[in-house]
Amino acid sequence: MTKLEATDDMIIEASQLYKALSDNTRIKILTLLSQGERNVSGIVETLGLEQSNISHQLKLLRHANLVKTRKDGKVVYYSLDDQHVLDILGQTFKHVKHSPRCKK
Repeated sequence: MTKLEATDDMIIEASQLYKALSDNTRIKILTLLSQGERNVSGIVETLGLEQSNISHQLKLLRHANLVKTRKDGKVVYYSLDDQHVLDILGQTFKHVKHSPRCKK
């Protein structure tokens, strides 16, 4: 098993990252964005949630550097910030598949 080392600042940042990932809706948004960029309306339509809720969750995800934006005229498109976000989600899903509570 790999031994890890981290500074206090890294531990604080990691804690904030996991806090941002601790919400079902945010994980659904990130999973959707793993399929490609979307605007708020597209996310709302796919997830069937209120626009205000999605916008709030996207703000938190942006603050945690998990998503980034691209503007095209008045429309804002959201996508995963980088490959690391996809890697974190992938490893997380791989890990939870081992849980007896997880329906595969």
